[in-house]
Amino acid sequence: MVHKAKSDQEAAKAFIKIVGEKIRLLRTEKGISQEKLGEAANLNSNYIGQIERGEKSLSVFTLKKIAEGLSLSLEELFRQIDPAERTDALGEIVDLLSARPIEEHGKALAVLKAVLEWNEKRS
Repeated sequence: MVHKAKSDQEAAKAFIKIVGEKIRLLRTEKGISQEKLGEAANLNSNYIGQIERGEKSLSVFTLKKIAEGLSLSLEELFRQIDPAERTDALGEIVDLLSARPIEEHGKALAVLKAVLEWNEKRS
């Protein structure tokens, strides 16, 4: 029983580190400082730094505040942190977009919409 608990603790620490790293990546991609994210999320910037380094665990409510500070929904943040594995075409599209900077997502959406509209007009 102790062995499993230790394994769970190690898995939790690893996941907390992944969450923090993803938050840092999203924040830097958006060009936001820890201070600005802290202000937007109503959290101390030192706490943001601790989260990003994987030093602090955080509640779901705090995660929601950070998501909002990054102008993301919780769904979008969770998708960035732990994307569902899909093997269909939609999964491929999601994988392609996930590998690109967030700033490019809107452009990709516009292209996809244009292609779909063009295809509907041809039909």
